[in-house]
Amino acid sequence: MQGSLEDKEQKLQERLERLNALEEEILKKEKSLKEKEKAKKQMLLRLSPSLWDEIAAWAEEDFRSINGQVEYLLTECVRHHRRSG
Repeated sequence: MQGSLEDKEQKLQERLERLNALEEEILKKEKSLKEKEKAKKQMLLRLSPSLWDEIAAWAEEDFRSINGQVEYLLTECVRHHRRSG
């Protein structure tokens, strides 16, 4: 019976080590993603006042900033283009 407890403890220790390794890997990936997000490119975009107002209203409905809304719309357009192309 004693050997059984030691075996279980060893298996649990091995699981803990694997979980710690996975957690470390996840944290590295999260850090990498955050760094990529910070590296976003900036661009100047000129919009008509009426288009600006429409996007601003839409952004407010979606609880986004205007910049976030423009980025969301562009991302969706690119996804649509990839699927249809």
